[in-house]
Amino acid sequence: MSPITTALHPLHVELGARLVDFAGWELPVSYSGVIAEHQHTRQAASLFDVSHMGQVWLRPTSGNLAEVATALERLTPASVLGLKTWRQRYGLFTDDNGGVLDDFMFANHEDRFHVVVNAARTEHDLALLRTLPGIEVEHLTDRALLALQGPRAEQALATLVPQATELVFMDSLPLTWNGVELWVSRSGYTGEDGFEISVPDDHAIPLARALLALDWVAPAGLGARDSLRLEAGMPLYGHELAPEITPVQAGLGWAIPKVRRSDGSRAGGYPGSEVILAELADGPTRLRVGLRPEGRAVVREGTPVFPDTEATTPIAQITSGGFGPSVGGPVAMAMLPTRYAPGQVVHAEVRGRRIPMTVTDLPLIPHSYKR
Repeated sequence: MSPITTALHPLHVELGARLVDFAGWELPVSYSGVIAEHQHTRQAASLFDVSHMGQVWLRPTSGNLAEVATALERLTPASVLGLKTWRQRYGLFTDDNGGVLDDFMFANHEDRFHVVVNAARTEHDLALLRTLPGIEVEHLTDRALLALQGPRAEQALATLVPQATELVFMDSLPLTWNGVELWVSRSGYTGEDGFEISVPDDHAIPLARALLALDWVAPAGLGARDSLRLEAGMPLYGHELAPEITPVQAGLGWAIPKVRRSDGSRAGGYPGSEVILAELADGPTRLRVGLRPEGRAVVREGTPVFPDTEATTPIAQITSGGFGPSVGGPVAMAMLPTRYAPGQVVHAEVRGRRIPMTVTDLPLIPHSYKR
């Protein structure tokens, strides 16, 4: 089966992108090189095609948006009812064992919610959402999604849409460009300031060209997006998020507000809440941490992690690993037993050799959001 292409595919080909199959989509992994694109994002602004992500409208059949929020809280520990109009929030779908089925973003667009889910989980998430009564679930298949990321992202978008300067982190608003309605959220997956822009497919290439015409905006691919999110300490579904990993173990307790915790006014009520609330109260047995391997060798996903050079039984596996251009060396994440604190050393076994790795706090590069 041939991979699906996005509305921006002709532009990727024109720009000489190296294309790969990702979650059934043909997407650019790089244009000028992963390191160059990573560094450009940290210094100026880069444009990513993230149209493979699933975009969904959730509407109430009754006309009462609170009914959608109440229903959605049966699937996620996030506070949906507490989300103000034109604001966006991070959420997690959980299972009965407290494991993570996916992570997603949801925005209150006054009479409906705009939800963005992971590409590989879109069909699963749509089926899950359609179990909720009283909700119309519409999969939006005619819109692209662009991510403009970096310290000069605001300057770039404001040249086309001046109102973009009014948005702060996690705002989500409809804005107009050349008579076209864009859905713009001030968010992203790089740790840098930036925007995610939903645009009708037939206007995606013109918008991308207008942004890329600016001297400080360059195209970037999945390779740089991954190295940026790794340095920013952001989890990825299938790596740091999975049915075997709870939100608390993943270090995402902040995504479960007081109102959904024990003694909160809307405590529990979502799948696995007993497990998750117990971990919030008592602490998990393992926790997602950052790792800085010694030397220059990259430690990849799946590499076993040992407590020392002599142990025969691994204590974990690397969940994500690569080279961090901004930190100047290899970086990784793993789910380690909670007895391992920042500053302690564990060892990864690479081709029969034990490489020391220092446990570090996340993120490795501070976030630069406009609040």
